[in-house]
Amino acid sequence: MKKYIFPIISILLIAIIAVLFIRKSHVNSDPQEFVALDTIPEIIPEPIFVWGMNKDSITIDTCKVKRNQSLSDILRKKNISALTVHNLALNAKSIFDVRKIKSGNAYYLIQKDTFPEPDYMVYEESAIDYIVFDLNNPENITRGEKDIENIEKKVAGVITTSLWNSMIESGVSPVLAVELSDIFAWTIDFFGIQSGDRFKVIFDEQFVEGEYVGIGAIKAAYFEHMGTPLYAFYFQKNEQEGFFDTNGNSLRKAFLKAPLNFSRISSRYSKSRMHPVLKYRRPHLGVDYAAATGTPVYSIGDGVITKKAYQKNGGGYYLTIKHNSVYKSQYMHLSAYGKGIREGVRVKQGQHIGNVGMTGLATGPHLDFRIYKNGTPVDPLKVDAPPVEPITEVNRPSFEAFSDSMRILLDSIPYEIINDLALKN
Repeated sequence: MKKYIFPIISILLIAIIAVLFIRKSHVNSDPQEFVALDTIPEIIPEPIFVWGMNKDSITIDTCKVKRNQSLSDILRKKNISALTVHNLALNAKSIFDVRKIKSGNAYYLIQKDTFPEPDYMVYEESAIDYIVFDLNNPENITRGEKDIENIEKKVAGVITTSLWNSMIESGVSPVLAVELSDIFAWTIDFFGIQSGDRFKVIFDEQFVEGEYVGIGAIKAAYFEHMGTPLYAFYFQKNEQEGFFDTNGNSLRKAFLKAPLNFSRISSRYSKSRMHPVLKYRRPHLGVDYAAATGTPVYSIGDGVITKKAYQKNGGGYYLTIKHNSVYKSQYMHLSAYGKGIREGVRVKQGQHIGNVGMTGLATGPHLDFRIYKNGTPVDPLKVDAPPVEPITEVNRPSFEAFSDSMRILLDSIPYEIINDLALKN
């Protein structure tokens, strides 16, 4: 038996040595393979903040404002005292009028401790703006904005019925049509756009927490009206900003092209027109814009109201605005005047001055709009006011570099493009 012991022991020793050798070799070949557990760094997730508060340290109750519900209605149900509610409303005046809390808007009641009463109320004024009410310190009321993600979009289209419908067909918000008409308001009469007119726009769409909230900045636009190409580039530098054409001239003219939005021309300027009521020919020294009663009317330019009166057998309630030593404008058949409108008041371009009506001698609601040059009536559709505030010489190199690059980009957009082409900023 003894003669077998030595070989067995020898074999065991050889096996043990081999295992130790292999293990040592493996450890030396990759020393990082074996790491002590206590040396692995702990991965701490970044805190998530909402409304300036750590989301992990608060409890949030999400609600919506009910019909006719006020700030007092909301907070009194949560055992917040009437005195606290009064102080909140008082201290919020310079930040937010609590009477303007809207039905359907979201609000959040936030607790930081175990007490049943909330510590904060956050009211969402819009998808972006919010108000934070500190219920423990009514003097602490702050306004904030959610982070906005801007995604650059390109859209192009050919008008078949209207600019509004073309935007919808292109897959973008029709609000872009309003923005575009504002940009070109001084150069294109959007009541006269035709089938076959074309447009291209480079703009931002805004998203908050992954949800679409609206149209952001328009960077550049192209509009081809009756075969005439028009470019608009948004430029901002050295306190100069706005939309400019390829030559660096501002697209903002001395006058708006039309004094109201979304209407049609029912009668043009004429030296001999058959009057719809009197049934005989006489001059019509203005442009009639047919529109529903109550449609807002805007001043076409800065100026002073020199006449606010009523013509029983003529223009009904009307206004006359003196813009400078050369031009005056007149707005007739109004149903109402804008807030604060009276003789001697200075108004701004685009300011609401009245509403469409059918006062005086009229068969239906419309605005009779007139322009006088040196006291003589002229065709409002043919007034070509000069541009103002062109690009300064200091800014011209920067503007030309920017507008050239944007023009190349606009020209490269095909009219078949749809709104799923997006470039992240």
